[in-house]
Amino acid sequence: MTTMTAARIRAQTQPMAQRPNPQLPERPRPPRQYSAAYKLRILGEYEQLDKAGKGALLRREGLYTSLISEWRKQRDKGALAALGEAKRRGRPPVDPLQRELARLAAENARLRDQLAKQAKVLEVQGELSALLSRLAASSADQGSSEPTGPADPTQTSR
Repeated sequence: MTTMTAARIRAQTQPMAQRPNPQLPERPRPPRQYSAAYKLRILGEYEQLDKAGKGALLRREGLYTSLISEWRKQRDKGALAALGEAKRRGRPPVDPLQRELARLAAENARLRDQLAKQAKVLEVQGELSALLSRLAASSADQGSSEPTGPADPTQTSR
């Protein structure tokens, strides 16, 4: 009788899972993008090193000599300095005071509209109250000048 190890038991009981092909990457990586400050720092560091140190720097950072030469050309043209001073991509940063000012202006406009609506409601209620009081006064005047009779005309006095 042979003894089975745990690995053999697992291999026999679990279905074969497909292993990813090590020759193919799972998904392509997008090209790396380097900031102007990073490029300038690496160029400064690279130019101060000897040959062995330069190779170590390139391996450590995962760079190629072609990138270094391209970055040198950019630096010599002044492009890196221009990139470092360039505006940020995307939406420009908003001053917190300007953001607060815009929020308060919107709230102020909303509250003014609400106040105008409430003032109109009060005006209409005042007019309605005056109309009802005139109506009540005129009906009271009419009621005292007319003879009082039965409230229901079907009822007759006997």
